[in-house]
Amino acid sequence: MSPLLRRTTKKKPGERVVTLVSRPGCHLCDDARAVVEEVCARTGASWEEKDITLDEELHRRYWEQIPVVLVDGEQHTFWRVDADRLRKELEG
Repeated sequence: MSPLLRRTTKKKPGERVVTLVSRPGCHLCDDARAVVEEVCARTGASWEEKDITLDEELHRRYWEQIPVVLVDGEQHTFWRVDADRLRKELEG
């Protein structure tokens, strides 16, 4: 998507969806979940969590990077989630 098109179709934080791709027993995933929960609560964005062990496509794409954070289906970050960076992404 071109930067110009992205600006014209800018979503409000409450219209954004954050997806945390994680796996059970992952301490980095636990840390990422806490950051995603907090940032989404503050910005009004919704969020979901997907277990990489239950989805073959997610496993193939992201196994070596988990936890992975997607914003509106596009990869935002992996391994460590920076709260300020995620907030800025959601607020545009």
